[in-house]
Amino acid sequence: MLGVPVRGLIVIGVLGVAGVMYLANGGKQMGSEKGAQICKITVTADILNVRSGPGDMQPIVSTMPRDAVADAQARVENGYRMLSDRRWVSQQFVALTSDSTCK
Repeated sequence: MLGVPVRGLIVIGVLGVAGVMYLANGGKQMGSEKGAQICKITVTADILNVRSGPGDMQPIVSTMPRDAVADAQARVENGYRMLSDRRWVSQQFVALTSDSTCK
């Protein structure tokens, strides 16, 4: 077809669709909003208990020293912030870092 191989037309078509999707998303990769959110905490207590669930009756799984910085999740329940699966800290003894975009 006009001297252009079919495989070349397919590649051009795929790249064209990807370019249109990129531009339609404001020049960002699709789904990049989720990955762009930063959530980090700094420990403000002398020693912070990390618990297996969002409550003061949950078992302690580890501790963190003052000024320790850790990745966290945006999820907060019962005054506890989720760090990761089965790792929660009391919200009153942590502060979001200055580069955090979560609330």
